[in-house]
Amino acid sequence: MAPAGLGSENAARREAAAPAATAPTGTAVAAPAAGDALARPHFIGIGGAGMSGIARILAMRGARVAGSDARESDTTRSLRALGAEVHVGHAAEHLAADTTSVVVSSAIRPDNPELRAAAERGIPVVHRSDALAALMTDRRAIAVAGTHGKTTTTSMLAVSLGTLGVYPSYAIGGDLDAPGSNARHGSGEIFVAEADESDRSFHKYAPEVAVILNVELDHHANYASMDEIYESFETFVARVRPGGTLVIAADQSGARELTSRVRDRRDLTIVTYGESPEADLRILDVTPHGLTSEVTVALADGERLTFTVSVPGRHYAHNAVAALAAGTAMGLPTRELAMVLASYTGVNRRLQLRGTAGGVQVIDSYAHHPTEIAADLEAIRGGAGDGRVLVVFQPHLFSRTQELGVEMGQALTLADAAFVLDIYPAREDPVEGVTSALVIDAATARGADVRAVADREAVPELVAGMARPGDLVLTMGAGDVTDLGPRIVARLKG
Repeated sequence: MAPAGLGSENAARREAAAPAATAPTGTAVAAPAAGDALARPHFIGIGGAGMSGIARILAMRGARVAGSDARESDTTRSLRALGAEVHVGHAAEHLAADTTSVVVSSAIRPDNPELRAAAERGIPVVHRSDALAALMTDRRAIAVAGTHGKTTTTSMLAVSLGTLGVYPSYAIGGDLDAPGSNARHGSGEIFVAEADESDRSFHKYAPEVAVILNVELDHHANYASMDEIYESFETFVARVRPGGTLVIAADQSGARELTSRVRDRRDLTIVTYGESPEADLRILDVTPHGLTSEVTVALADGERLTFTVSVPGRHYAHNAVAALAAGTAMGLPTRELAMVLASYTGVNRRLQLRGTAGGVQVIDSYAHHPTEIAADLEAIRGGAGDGRVLVVFQPHLFSRTQELGVEMGQALTLADAAFVLDIYPAREDPVEGVTSALVIDAATARGADVRAVADREAVPELVAGMARPGDLVLTMGAGDVTDLGPRIVARLKG
């Protein structure tokens, strides 16, 4: 139960049945996944951010974990170091004779040979979200959701709670500081998890505290409208345990609308945070100091509290205050938690410094939605001083670019110059007429210096030819644009 004073009024509970499990078409799903089914699991795509975290926790809990991935990576190597059996490539023979379940994500296609072999052999197929839900059943769970900021906020909680000696278990969509640091089996009673709305898998969780950072239209292959988005988040809120807490943004329009839709639940404490005068935990000031920020909040008792956030940008300050509200709702001391939030220094791909050469800093950003792009560019602009901000941007997914390409281009106008790569398709097939030109045309229409780059191999040379001492270079996007950061640093070194 959240401490008295932070919450707003309560009202009649909405009942919502737990949703059917989500999985690739044609697969059978065990729901919920628990017990013997996860004793000898085989993960298809074990190197992925979400899948590897669950595999890591199961291995640390003593399960005999196996899996496969399309390529070798630092993540697969770190799993092997834990005792997991990891195959490179997908083949039916990778399933052991004693495999108790096959774990999949929504990205796994029905024709995957290991998935087909599981069906032929009658091996239970478990969706990733069911496996994660099973790991949380005996813990006090904090589930962090929202269109943007989930990984950062979950990471802030995991690091700060660990610093306080709470030692939580956690599952995050990115590595904190090294491959394999996206998940851990902790000795404490709290489990902090990133809750993914993209395929509605967050409907599986029953947290004690739910955090919703923002609600926007995204994941266009799965959601046709904002109404569908709101309904999905309402289902997530309905899954919060009786007597639990919803921590939700007071400033963002989608979050405010969602709050109005769920206020009729009597056994749910709602805690709002933000700069709005109506926020329960109000942000009074965010003062940038280079690549850090100082944040001042007004607590429920009227006192002011100032603490440091060791990553730049107003949106990261808001993430930190959301983490502060969630930890307080779990009964942790607010002031002590605020002080240790400074121990969080970032997560891979979230404004991560990849290197400095010739007076030029190269930073990697996972931003791929227009709101994220604008937020990260504004944050970096605050730390650039007199230097320029140069961006290498890779649009992610044809469906997202089709719907939001114009807004992506408009967001890129915040950079001094940008190189735009071809669309990274990930799991999608091409869509006729949908190319990076949608982004480039929208940016140039507003007078931005944006250039198409069809050959990604040419990027390090192009950036080195433009950058000068004092500039900041961002590689930006959710695809393999991240690989270019070290190569740009190397080229800048000459």
